[in-house]
Amino acid sequence: MYNINDWFSFTAGLDKITCDKIRNSVKSEWKKSEINVHKYVTDEERITGEKQIPGIEKNERISDVIWTKDQWIYDTVWPWMLEANERAGWKYDIRAAEDMQITRYKKGGFYKFHRDGRGDHLSTYDKPDKEFLHGHVRKLSMTVLLNDEYEGGEFQFVTYSKENCTIDTPKFNKTGSIIVFPSDMEHRVTPVTKGIRSSLVVWFLGPPFK
Repeated sequence: MYNINDWFSFTAGLDKITCDKIRNSVKSEWKKSEINVHKYVTDEERITGEKQIPGIEKNERISDVIWTKDQWIYDTVWPWMLEANERAGWKYDIRAAEDMQITRYKKGGFYKFHRDGRGDHLSTYDKPDKEFLHGHVRKLSMTVLLNDEYEGGEFQFVTYSKENCTIDTPKFNKTGSIIVFPSDMEHRVTPVTKGIRSSLVVWFLGPPFK
């Protein structure tokens, strides 16, 4: 276990058998990853909440994804989130999780610095037909490394202090490693230079911060 600044990591999290089982659970076709390409918040959105407009932007991200709702995967990762949430001292009010994303970065794949969510009322999901999402925001993000047979593809955070910008590279390069962090932290995956990097990404939800 490793706790520094605003993230909490488990260097010996899931075993390889479980990681391979998650990788092999893929039942649909890989799709090109999308990001929210919506840049500006309108006056209307300040009242109703920010809209999500997905699109493919190869200058920002290159990877393939598959979505999963397998309950056994939720059951596997949920206790790790609970432990990180408690031991890191966040103690956020977590109620649910989104559909999980299995991500594949081939050679040249990357994801530039970004935030998964901001936790404010603008970020609240307005989806009455989806009880686990509706009225909630992303509060904690989790990445599980499903393999380590690749080069490059480092997971990094950026933090700011006064006029200084610091890039941190957690110890996160072994199969089964888990990292949990507040969803508004900026992070990235550097370009993969050899092999294929596979990971599981989970976003944990709760009421917006007040």
